[in-house]
Amino acid sequence: PMMPDKTARLDAHFAAVRDWRAEVLALRALLLTTPLTEDFKWRAPVYTWQGANVCIIWGFRDRCTLGFFKGVLLSDPAGILAPPGPNSRASRTVDFTDTARIAALAPVLRSYIDEAIGIETAGRKIAFAKDDLDYPPELTQRLKADPALSAAFDALTPGRRRGWVLHVLTARQPATRHARIDKAAPRILAGKGMHDRP
Repeated sequence: PMMPDKTARLDAHFAAVRDWRAEVLALRALLLTTPLTEDFKWRAPVYTWQGANVCIIWGFRDRCTLGFFKGVLLSDPAGILAPPGPNSRASRTVDFTDTARIAALAPVLRSYIDEAIGIETAGRKIAFAKDDLDYPPELTQRLKADPALSAAFDALTPGRRRGWVLHVLTARQPATRHARIDKAAPRILAGKGMHDRP
């Protein structure tokens, strides 16, 4: 069957929003006043500038979030941006639980969006340290012992490698780290990242 066009998917998405509906729609209304293009990716509304991802709206159970893909490059004079998780290196988010805060921050959010467009226009990239995490010893040993796995691991994108390293590192027990490596190996050999579909 044909995929419905982007507009139909966006309309269906916004029609189905239940959690934080007023806040999600208020953020959408604000974003539609900017030069960004509304798109639909990763089952969410994404706002792009000349094809580059700039912002995303997420509705969670406890909050509604506006995410900036390259938020770490924004100057954030209002001090409202936060990393979405402890290992987030690029994206930054602003959480909302009422439309009043969205209305109050609208001028600030517009200025951040303008700055984000400027970042894309200038072609600025986030320089990640290639591997800023120490590999767990269990992973280092396994990669040394398995040349095929080592080659497949090296061929992964830095983000995918990082995801697997974090997955192994967060296990407290060596036995669990070994088990996670065993379970990950077939996916690594297939060129998959931790969050890719199997």
